[in-house]
Amino acid sequence: MPDYRIALENLELNMGLGIHAEERAAPQRVVVSVWMDCRYAAPPPDDIAAVVDYDFLRAGIRDLVAARHFDLQETLVEAVAALALADPRVWRVRVRSMKPAIYPDARIGCEIERQRG
Repeated sequence: MPDYRIALENLELNMGLGIHAEERAAPQRVVVSVWMDCRYAAPPPDDIAAVVDYDFLRAGIRDLVAARHFDLQETLVEAVAALALADPRVWRVRVRSMKPAIYPDARIGCEIERQRG
């Protein structure tokens, strides 16, 4: 069975994320990247209906962050991983979030990898 890795890298979001008062007071810039390992029964034809369409993931992430404030990056990346794994053709996913403006000299982030069974 052929495997393919689909990448959605550096999706910039303006969202509520964090536990500190200043993070709760206003949305902040968060950068999310997702790598989905997809498995198909055979090499897919040149037809979007035959593969995992990354549009669902981008739209789903935007809906997730618009719907609520996340206290922790850990919670955010778990929610994104669950969204990706909702498509049965995705057997493994890696998700990274980064808050690039928390510190003047560093970015802070969280990364997970999840897979089926």
